[in-house]
Order: sequence, then structure tokens, then C-alpha cells
Amino acid sequence: MAETIIGPTIQIEGDISGSDALAVHGLVRGGRIQVKDGVVIHASGRVEGDVESAAVEIAGVVQGNVAATDKVEIKAGGKLFGDVKAPRILIADGASFKGNINMGG
Repeated sequence: MAETIIGPTIQIEGDISGSDALAVHGLVRGGRIQVKDGVVIHASGRVEGDVESAAVEIAGVVQGNVAATDKVEIKAGGKLFGDVKAPRILIADGASFKGNINMGG
């Protein structure tokens, strides 16, 4: 499995799609991320748009809706402002979340 890395000084505007895992250390704005294997938004990462993947891990900031077929995890220090749709949701102590949760099938 390959992983695509968006570095801390990189800014991307628009949609991102593919099947490899994605690690966001920089800024993704104004589009939708649709990645099959998984998305990790690291502490320095910021996403302003929707995220769809098998698993989504948030240690940085996401302003948009998140959908996962497996799980969404908001780590300590991570911030999510948007709705979540996933069968499993983990929110760590010290994480911030504002939105709605849908765990139904």
C-alpha cells in the first residue's frame, strides 16, 4: 500500500481522489477528499472540505463533513467542525467536535 503525503508547506485547492492512503500535513481547501485506503490529518494539517474514506484519523483540523465505511477517530488536540457518518467513532479526551453523528446503516 502506497501513501501520498501532502507536506506541511503544501496548499491544495480542489478535489483529491484515489485508492492509496493519504497523509495531510498541509492545507487542503475547497474540495472533497475521496480516498479508499484511509486519510490521516496530522496535527499540522487542515482540511476545509468533505472527507470520505474507509478510515479517517484527525489530529489537525477539519471543517467539513466526514464519512467513513470503517471508523472516524478524532485524536487529542484534533478538531472537527462538521457532521460524521461512520459505524465506529472514537473521540479522544482533549479533542473538539461540533456537529452531528450518524452511526446508523
